[in-house]
Amino acid sequence: MNKLRLLLSLLVLFLPLGAHAALTVEIVGGAAQQIPIAVVPFAQQTPVPGQQDTIANVIGADLRRSGLFRVLETRGVANQPGGDINQVNYADWAAIQAQALTIGNVEALPDNRLKVSFRLLDVYKQNQLVGMEYNITPAQLRMTAHKIADVIYQKLTGEQGVFATRIAYVSKSGGRYALQVADSDGYNPQTVVSSAEPIISPVWSPDGTKLAYVSFEKKKPIVYVQSLISGQRTVLANFKGNNSAPSWSPDGKRLAIVLTYAANSQIYAINADGTGLQQLTRTSAIDTEPTWSPDGRYIYFTSDRGGSPQIYRMPTTGGEASRMTFEGGYVVSPRISPDGKSLAYIRRDEGKFKVALQDLQSGQVQILSDGAKDESPSFAPNGRMILHATRIGARGALAAVSADGKVKQRLSESGGDVREPAWGPIVNQ
Repeated sequence: MNKLRLLLSLLVLFLPLGAHAALTVEIVGGAAQQIPIAVVPFAQQTPVPGQQDTIANVIGADLRRSGLFRVLETRGVANQPGGDINQVNYADWAAIQAQALTIGNVEALPDNRLKVSFRLLDVYKQNQLVGMEYNITPAQLRMTAHKIADVIYQKLTGEQGVFATRIAYVSKSGGRYALQVADSDGYNPQTVVSSAEPIISPVWSPDGTKLAYVSFEKKKPIVYVQSLISGQRTVLANFKGNNSAPSWSPDGKRLAIVLTYAANSQIYAINADGTGLQQLTRTSAIDTEPTWSPDGRYIYFTSDRGGSPQIYRMPTTGGEASRMTFEGGYVVSPRISPDGKSLAYIRRDEGKFKVALQDLQSGQVQILSDGAKDESPSFAPNGRMILHATRIGARGALAAVSADGKVKQRLSESGGDVREPAWGPIVNQ
């Protein structure tokens, strides 16, 4: 592959995209050991129109798609406790082999608000593990269910849950591309920006309030930053030549970008307000796809300086780079796990492009995905899953695989393609 072809393959995807819709999640694999849990429909003292069983259904779906839980059928249990812990007959739930039980209540409050309460119970010990209350609007019901699922997940696994996070991806309707943001389960998709020209490379700011991305609407790649709160959009990089591949620093104050400002593709750093441009690489190679380490000390990037694309690492101030990948003749799209211990990337094996994960201490590499044209890996903020683009038949779709390769999911739009996924951070709300 010559340098021009490499640059184009890393800069823009020319695959057709389809119509906007909520993503559909299909679980295609699960962990060998799953925690059996019963999620009882929440009691409603004052029925909320159109919301019957919404919270329990969302909680159950979240836990199920994690691959770590076996969500049990509850309709066959005669004694349904609703949200009253005093009505729980633990023997009933032990009989269906539940180890944990979730009950809850939704109460209508004045001013069109809701009080949602839930309890997570240990069936074997017959005690409460955690209980919480939320005062919300009806529009916040699904997100509250995700937050409850996060609490359950963390209490029973010891890991932070990510069900209440959001994902970004690129789709297209007719002749227009769109940058979409949706809940982690694909619901509530919202269009952030749309264009008749391609949109690529969305990346979240560390605080989850902004997206940087590349748009071709001016007939050349320009890096923009879009506020998800105010809706304001600013130009981050519109220098001579191509502007691409934005990546936020962990503190959100700077971004790494790729410019052909002086010659071939090189990596630069720039302040989040568009000032302070600094060139970091100075080679005759194509250096692209920068990503920051979580501790802010290094930038990992793709370069063909050794003859074929591989992953390298340099200090965030620039300087000498070290090669990080040695297996495979074509390795691109580096992403670092939130704990800084693993490197995910796309590796070509026998003509197929797959997600691989490399332990940075031992150098051991594991192939995680099983597609033929997988792209754009993005870690969940707890490091448990890796979201990526793939192909299902003739369509583009999103998929997720656990860091151990045992849990797999597919997320697809009916009738259309999606690309360029980015998993957003955990945001305290």
